[in-house]
Amino acid sequence: MNRKPLIISTDPGIDDIAAMTISLFAKELDVKMIVPTWGNVALEYTLQNTLNLEKFLRTKVPVVVGANQPLVAPMISAASVHGKTGIAGFDFEKADDQLIEPGLAATKMAVAIKNSKEKMTLLGIGPLTDFALLFKQYPEVKENIDQIIIMGGNIGRGNHSPLAEYNIAGDPEAAQVVFHSGLPVKVAPLEIGNKAHLLPEQMDKVKECGEVGNMLYSLFSHIHEPDGDPRIKIYDPTAVGILLHPEMFTLKKAHVEIELRGQFTYGASVIDFMNQDNSNAEVATDVDLDKFAKWFIDSIETADQGRK
Repeated sequence: MNRKPLIISTDPGIDDIAAMTISLFAKELDVKMIVPTWGNVALEYTLQNTLNLEKFLRTKVPVVVGANQPLVAPMISAASVHGKTGIAGFDFEKADDQLIEPGLAATKMAVAIKNSKEKMTLLGIGPLTDFALLFKQYPEVKENIDQIIIMGGNIGRGNHSPLAEYNIAGDPEAAQVVFHSGLPVKVAPLEIGNKAHLLPEQMDKVKECGEVGNMLYSLFSHIHEPDGDPRIKIYDPTAVGILLHPEMFTLKKAHVEIELRGQFTYGASVIDFMNQDNSNAEVATDVDLDKFAKWFIDSIETADQGRK
């Protein structure tokens, strides 16, 4: 099997930790680089969280420091959901910086993409600042990129503002650059994360998946939905699911624009399913919940078994 080469841009964040864990041990993937960026919390925390996770998982994927702020927009934070450091609920042993590769993220990504024998896939599970910088500084790399998978955007209501989802609202200008890159883009919007939930009894199965399962159970147990919903909603791993098992999802072509000027709608994802002739993305509109939950639990078990 040819493993898909992958670069992950991430802002861990609890659900980012789950998405990275699955990706690092998926037999179909070859993670070449992890680029932590500002997002759920400040870069100093997302960087350390990435290093701590790799130490816990005993993996050695290079880490390149990403952007510490959006291109234009004021910085936002989701510390109220994920905790001050982004990963409330589990005490990781602090890692050193030996996995960090020096250099600018856009440049390091460009080199990796150009040197890849197979076309690279980009996974964006935070604000898309670093991918936008990559495309603006090194547009020639697009010819060796297979696709971009994004967790972000919303078909209806948002979770940062009434009409904007957090990852896109974090850097709307960057998201607009990515959606207009001309590359195939697949999107796991907010609604899919809302649908792709695990029930408490399914989370108990996650807890049974060794030390890795216990780690994720502890993290997800500290997410408290404002409406008191006991279901654990799984956001960023849905993007990994679309990459590995698109058959679990209903994907529809759409033309996506990001609102950059609206006084009350800044950062909103305008997803137009009627304009398929000019589509620039495929957007997930539904998920087979039973298949997703089984895949998620099986993936955590695989990660625990692969941890050396």
